[in-house]
Amino acid sequence: MNHPEPNQAPSAPLAAADSPSAEGLSEGYRQRFGGIARLYGNAALTAFHGSHFVVVGIGGVGTWIAEGLARSGIGEITLIDMDDICITNTNRQIHALNSTVGQQKIAVMAERLKDINPDIKVNAVDEFLETDNLDELIPRDASVVIDAIDAAYVKAALINYCKRHKKIILTVGSAGGKLDPRQIISGDLSRTTNDPLLAKTRNTLRRWHNFSRNPKRVFSIEAVYSTEQMTYPAEDGGTCQAKSGLQAGTKLDCSGGFGAATMVTATFGFVAVSRALERFLHKQARKSQPPEPA
Repeated sequence: MNHPEPNQAPSAPLAAADSPSAEGLSEGYRQRFGGIARLYGNAALTAFHGSHFVVVGIGGVGTWIAEGLARSGIGEITLIDMDDICITNTNRQIHALNSTVGQQKIAVMAERLKDINPDIKVNAVDEFLETDNLDELIPRDASVVIDAIDAAYVKAALINYCKRHKKIILTVGSAGGKLDPRQIISGDLSRTTNDPLLAKTRNTLRRWHNFSRNPKRVFSIEAVYSTEQMTYPAEDGGTCQAKSGLQAGTKLDCSGGFGAATMVTATFGFVAVSRALERFLHKQARKSQPPEPA
C-alpha cells in the first residue's frame, strides 16, 4: 500500500525541492493559506493546491469535511450528493440556514467553498452514488476520496472500487446517536467498535467483495468512528442505550431517527480531513523518493 496504516506516526514533511514551484499560486491564495504553509510547509501547500479531493455525501459530516478541505487550500473538490436542505438539518449541517432550506445541498456548499477560496474549482455532482455509477462519478484524477455515505452497501462498493483503483479512501462511520466528540478516533475498518453502520459495511465487504474473513487480518482501509456507546431515542420521548427503544428502520434523516449534534458531526468531519491530508502528503512524499537501485 502507498499510504501509512491508520494511526501511523506522521510522515516526514515534503522537501521544497520535491514539489512543484509555488509560482502558480495567486497572491490571494498565498495570503489566505499562509497559515497552512507555516504549519505543513510551502511544498505541502503547493501540493494541496494541485490536489483533487472527492467528498461523497454532503450531510451532517460531509459538509464539515468540505469546509475543512477548502480552508486547507485544496485546489479542486468534487461534491457528490442529490438532496435538498431541510429545516431539520439545522442541528448538524453547516449549510443549513433559514435562508437555504429547500435548496440543493451541493449547490449551497459549492457557493460557500468558492466564497472561502475564489481560486478553488468545485465540481457539484447532483446524483446519488450507487453501485452501478462509480466509474462515471468518481473522477479518475482524484487524489483522495472521503466517504460520508449512510448506506452500507454503497460504502462497501465505493471502498472496494477505490482499493481496486489504488485510490486513497477514508470512510466515516455514524455520527448519529453520539454525544461525546472526545471519543472519535480513526483506525482500520476491520477493528471498529460501537458503530453499526461500519459493522454492516465490513460484513458487506466480506460477503460481496472478497475482503478477508480472517479476524486477525486488517483491511488497510482507514475509518473514522466513535468508540462511544450509541444513544437511542426512546418511545416515551427520552433516550436510552438499549436497541429496544429504537423503532424499526430508524436512522439519521430529516424526519426523525437518531439524534445528532454539531459538535460531534463537525469533529467527525475534521478528524477525517486531518487524516486525509496526512495520507495525501505521505503518498506525495513516497512519489518524490528516488527509485531504489536495481
